[in-house]
Amino acid sequence: MNAADLVISTATLEDWEVVGGWAAEEGWNPGVGDAASFFAQDPEGFFIGRLHGEPVSAVSVVNYGADYAFLGFYLVRRDLRGQGLGIATWNAALAHAEARTVGLDGVPDQQDNYRRSGFRLAYTSARFGGTAPAGGTAPGVRPAAPEDFADIVTYDNACHPADRPRFLRRWLGAPGHRALVRVVDGRLTGYGVIRPARDAARIGPLFADTAEDARALLTALTADGKPFAIDVPTTNTAGVALAEEFGLTPSFDTARMYTGPVRPYAEDRVFGVTTLELG
Repeated sequence: MNAADLVISTATLEDWEVVGGWAAEEGWNPGVGDAASFFAQDPEGFFIGRLHGEPVSAVSVVNYGADYAFLGFYLVRRDLRGQGLGIATWNAALAHAEARTVGLDGVPDQQDNYRRSGFRLAYTSARFGGTAPAGGTAPGVRPAAPEDFADIVTYDNACHPADRPRFLRRWLGAPGHRALVRVVDGRLTGYGVIRPARDAARIGPLFADTAEDARALLTALTADGKPFAIDVPTTNTAGVALAEEFGLTPSFDTARMYTGPVRPYAEDRVFGVTTLELG
């Protein structure tokens, strides 16, 4: 078997269940229902390579508007690595982004490979995990309601390199997802989402005006006292301090890299990345 025999095509939602299993084997702890929300943003942005009909490689390149795309799920089946299958799938998928700036979150030991493909380091994130005390309450925090959607989209637009209302509509209301907002003096000052995953629950995003807002949201999101994980940009020192305050332990780092410029956004409000797969 070699790359010359590889057939690359857009993937179906059913195909991506297989890829989610590969991600779980890598220790990425994917959310149990992530794929449906991911496909809602760009159903044409998921690619799978097959050898003799069997899925063996995958990459997603999800487009956000005209200027930005995000690459994730760069995977090859473990028993078939080192044969050029991954880079062939990578090249085919990247064409989907056209002239857009592409972002990714990759493990640090792959930075040189990504750099050779035109990516440049922006910052690193650390995955923190642990268990918060059960029963926490926080003033001003409540479940997100349908009438909050427009305000959440506006807030999210300020905290992310691209608008993503299609993704958010699915993400906020997906089965098992719990979305909370914090409102102070009638104004939205942050929001967060926690969702079930293969191992510990995952939080993302956690966007907030201040560390106080982020603390209130994190307290409420984790009030069940069950294990969870959150990916915190290490450039947000208040976010790192909050994770440490909650007694969380770092497990691994990822590197956010871009192929070009992205629009300015409120990096200081990003206390938890939405997902490492879609940014």
